[in-house]
Amino acid sequence: MRKIVIAIDGFSSNGKSTMAKSLAKEIGYIYIDSGAMYRAVTLYCIQHDLFDGDKLNESALHNEIQNIKIEFHLNKDTGMPETYLNGVNVESVIRSMEVSSKVSQVSAVAFVRRAMVALQQEMGKAKGIVMDGRDIGTVVFPEAELKVFVTADAEIRAQRRFDELRSKGDAKTTFDEVLENLKSRDYMDQTREESPLVKADDAILLDNSYMTIDEQMQWLLNKFKQITTN
Repeated sequence: MRKIVIAIDGFSSNGKSTMAKSLAKEIGYIYIDSGAMYRAVTLYCIQHDLFDGDKLNESALHNEIQNIKIEFHLNKDTGMPETYLNGVNVESVIRSMEVSSKVSQVSAVAFVRRAMVALQQEMGKAKGIVMDGRDIGTVVFPEAELKVFVTADAEIRAQRRFDELRSKGDAKTTFDEVLENLKSRDYMDQTREESPLVKADDAILLDNSYMTIDEQMQWLLNKFKQITTN
C-alpha cells in the first residue's frame, strides 16, 4: 500500500487534532499538529514578554524566531506525539486560554508562517503523515493525496472546547468567553493576509457537528482506503 500525505484543515475546536491523531495511530502514520507549532511560538512570546499588553511586538519576535525550536516526541504511555518547545514538554500549557487568545495574532505574522511551513514541509518529505491545521492542503502540501476540510457549528465547537478546559481543571473560563474567542479566531483565520483559512478546491468537506468519534473515524478510513488501494 503506497504512502500518502493526509492534510486535514478547518476551523478551531472542531476535533481536527483528535481525529488526525486517531487516524494516524490506526493506519501507522506519523501525526503532526501544525496548530501546536503556532501555539508553541505563542507560548514562547508570552514567556519572553514579546507582547506589549495584548499586541505582539513583531520586531522583537523576528529577532527571536531563530531561538525557537519545536519538536514532537511520542508519549510512551499514550502512543501519541506531544509538543516540545526548546526541549520542554509544553503539550498541556499550549492549550490554555492565555495562549488561545493570542495564537491567531502570532500565526498571522508572515515570517512566522514561512518558518513553520518550511519545518512542516521538511517533516512531510517521506510521506506517511497526517497533518492538521489551517493551510495544510492549500499552502503546506497542495499536492496532498487526501485533503479534508472540517467544519462544525460554532456553538458546538465552543462547547467541546469548554468541556476540554473543564476536564483539564480550568474552572474560571466561561462558555461565553470560549465562544467569543472562537468566533474571533475564526474571523482572524479567514481574513489574515498570509495563508488565510480556505477550503482547497479538491478538499472533501466534513461537517462533524453531529457525528460521533467512531463515525468520523470510519468516514476517514473509508476515504483513506479509497485512495491508497486504487
